[in-house]
Amino acid sequence: MSRVYKMTIAGCERELPLCPVDDKLDIAAFIMFGDVELTEKTAAALLEKCPEHDIVITAEAKGIPLCYEMARQGCRKYVVARKSVKLYMRNPIKVEVKSITTSQQQVLYLAEDDYRSLKDKRVLIVDDVISTGESLAALEKLVQEAGGNIVGCASVLAEGDAAKRKDILFLEPLPLFSK
Repeated sequence: MSRVYKMTIAGCERELPLCPVDDKLDIAAFIMFGDVELTEKTAAALLEKCPEHDIVITAEAKGIPLCYEMARQGCRKYVVARKSVKLYMRNPIKVEVKSITTSQQQVLYLAEDDYRSLKDKRVLIVDDVISTGESLAALEKLVQEAGGNIVGCASVLAEGDAAKRKDILFLEPLPLFSK
């Protein structure tokens, strides 16, 4: 039987499976893909906490449903920083990132059309979970390089020490599980 962490997020009760990071640490896997109810409710709850913004940005891939739904319910515009350059992406800019949920260094890219859409706009950065803050820092660098004005950083969950941060908005803390 697999171990789970039970929690309530925006009125939705969920069981998050515990997954090993290494032999000393487990994390609770929070996956929004396919969970329309949770995505809609967390987007609405976060929008109540967030400052006015013109556009929302997230990193590929787990933050995409949340970013889309927040844009749908709110400002109607969003951008996704991609993990690889696609054929249609003209003149991309990039930053490197190391996340707790990925085993190696990653690169995030924004195509020219996307980074131009951020220039001089009030940008809200969103993600499903903020943990180490590495993905968040990479998105901040991309937005700054594009000339956008970051008005806030928001996530559904703040994992571990991220829950102590004063510079992010989140709905619930998520503990780390030491072995």
